Amino acid sequence: MPQPSSARLHEFRIVSNDKIAQDIFSLVIEAPQLAKTIKPGQFMNFEVPGNAMSLLRIPLSFARADADAGTVEIWYAVVGDGTERLSRMKPGDTSTVLGPGGKGWGVPAECSRALLVGGGIGVPPLVPLAAELARAGIPFDVCLGAKTASELVGESELDALGAQTLSVATDDGTEGHCGFVTDLAAELLQQGGYDYVATCGPGVMMQKVAEAALAAGAYCEASLERMMSCGFGACSTCNVETTEGMKGACMCGPVFDASKVVVW
Repeated sequence: MPQPSSARLHEFRIVSNDKIAQDIFSLVIEAPQLAKTIKPGQFMNFEVPGNAMSLLRIPLSFARADADAGTVEIWYAVVGDGTERLSRMKPGDTSTVLGPGGKGWGVPAECSRALLVGGGIGVPPLVPLAAELARAGIPFDVCLGAKTASELVGESELDALGAQTLSVATDDGTEGHCGFVTDLAAELLQQGGYDYVATCGPGVMMQKVAEAALAAGAYCEASLERMMSCGFGACSTCNVETTEGMKGACMCGPVFDASKVVVW
């Protein structure tokens, strides 16, 4: 049974909202209490003004939180009406956000080496996780994937956080390995030495990473994308089928033990 949601309604002011890659933006908001309480792997539900017909908030993960500055940075892809409206918001604009929501990453206490695998806009939740690993002195490697080089995000940030190796794959070969990021992850896992794997991205990618981690004897967590409409367990639109039954991603996730996920 999930614990009561930690999500609260916060007013926020936009500090910046800049394009950082093809159809991907970095949004920095000022929300002091949220910045102090949000943990790696958790998410927020944004109210985006501009369309009276749109009643649902937009669930987004975060890339960085600065408790001292009172800011949270979110990387998001423009994929529909809501995120397109969000991309048009300017510094100084205000709205509300519900958060922090859900269950974040759970790095095992005995973790000695980690592998982080991100695909596309699944990379942002891995950045605060990398910062957490760095603070704990746990070495980690990173594999990043995207369709093309212009859609890659997170390379410089994860490198600066201390990734021991950072491998890149693009579907079209415009940067790094020509092919899937799962190829790179499987190769590293076969070499051994990892006891924790964290992945976020397309479902088929995470499933392959989870299978490779299982074969290598490494515990794997996956951050699943679902339409978390309410954000606190009331609407059942974000259910995930697991070996323990249906579980709402907004309360029991979005981070799940990958070995228990049935439908990706």
